[in-house]
Amino acid sequence: MPVAVTAAMLTISALPALAANFTPPQGCKLELTIQNRSCTVAQHYRCSSDAAGDQWVTYFTPEGQTYQSRIDRETRWMESTNMRDGIVDVLEEDAKDHASFSTLLETGKDDFDFWTRSNTGERLHHVGEDRLTGEKVEIDGVPLEVTQFQLTTYSETGDVLIRREGQQFVSRAQGRFYGGVETSEDWTGARESTNDSPVKFSFPGQPGFGETKPQYDCDLQMVHGNESGILGQLLKEARS
Repeated sequence: MPVAVTAAMLTISALPALAANFTPPQGCKLELTIQNRSCTVAQHYRCSSDAAGDQWVTYFTPEGQTYQSRIDRETRWMESTNMRDGIVDVLEEDAKDHASFSTLLETGKDDFDFWTRSNTGERLHHVGEDRLTGEKVEIDGVPLEVTQFQLTTYSETGDVLIRREGQQFVSRAQGRFYGGVETSEDWTGARESTNDSPVKFSFPGQPGFGETKPQYDCDLQMVHGNESGILGQLLKEARS
């Protein structure tokens, strides 16, 4: 089954990495650095040339930048770039039901049904729901709310590529989702469980702000040696 995201093996391991600070593109301002489980660190920033409410994130592993994406004020997945192979996915404007962060916060539930298109010409169909559980937590002093989600991604011909379900976090203040604990299953039946929960939040002036070296779970080696692993990672990061 053809899948657009075909890249070399993605390995996240305890590789040596030099301490460095992230510098956002010109006209953009870094707002938040998050150290996550699964040996990733996320840099969240906004750019003055974007529409109001748009925000970006760039992810780092010990090997450097791997992925970046832009969402809008409703947390719609506007565009994403695999930094390793240059594949770019963008949201198709016409959708049966676009994701709506405001609907989730107001009603406790949001359904979505939309398509994305890559610069290779492949189209993917994403259908699912987010639901607030009512549980509130605090991680590193940051108040968050817990969600449950389901997401199925189909090929253009309607074949199931990946089914995902699990728990994430949302921040009303930052207006976005953060990763959590989830399971996924691809079209071959292979299943995977992951934990991408945030551990440490660093705001301007705080220790760790802008740092690009991941700190947590880097003693675990996670090898995604097939297309489904790469695709699953990109879909995961696009939502968080």
